[in-house]
Amino acid sequence: MSFKRNGFSLIEVMVSLVILVIGLIGIFNLHIVSKQGSFESFQQTQASYYANDIINRMRLNVSELSNYGSSAGTKYTSPSSTRPKECSNANLCSTSELLAWDLYEWQSLFVGDLEVSSEEGSVGGLPSPEACIFVNSNDVTVVITWQTVRNFNASNENYSDLVKLCDSSGAKRRIYEVKTAIY
Repeated sequence: MSFKRNGFSLIEVMVSLVILVIGLIGIFNLHIVSKQGSFESFQQTQASYYANDIINRMRLNVSELSNYGSSAGTKYTSPSSTRPKECSNANLCSTSELLAWDLYEWQSLFVGDLEVSSEEGSVGGLPSPEACIFVNSNDVTVVITWQTVRNFNASNENYSDLVKLCDSSGAKRRIYEVKTAIY
């Protein structure tokens, strides 16, 4: 009896390898997009935290509410170079000293000055952040924008007029806006 054994030809092996490589490239690209989306989600969570942080600070210092921002908006990009009196407890500072400390500490947080690596410098915060605080009577709006890794195919046209006043345009700018009332 003679058995005829057929194996894979070289062409079948090459076609199989091409299909495998194309599949692996697709999986690799999916992994990259997933990582970028996860990072942008993390940045959005940080922006939410920073906006709520300053709102909570404002709630604890209501008598200075109008000095945290203005009806036209007060823009914050980095903390002042002079460190104000540290207020670890509201009873140790006057309301104006607490205002200065709140703004200094908040800005240090969102630009990353409070998280520092010996090799890389600032590692926390958001990349190229800008924040605006609008205070109109008891209505408060906080807008935070930052630079991200991917282009965003939208403009700030669909956002509120306050976002537009904060000058948040750019293909890679992300925007987080929160409105509340403080009494």
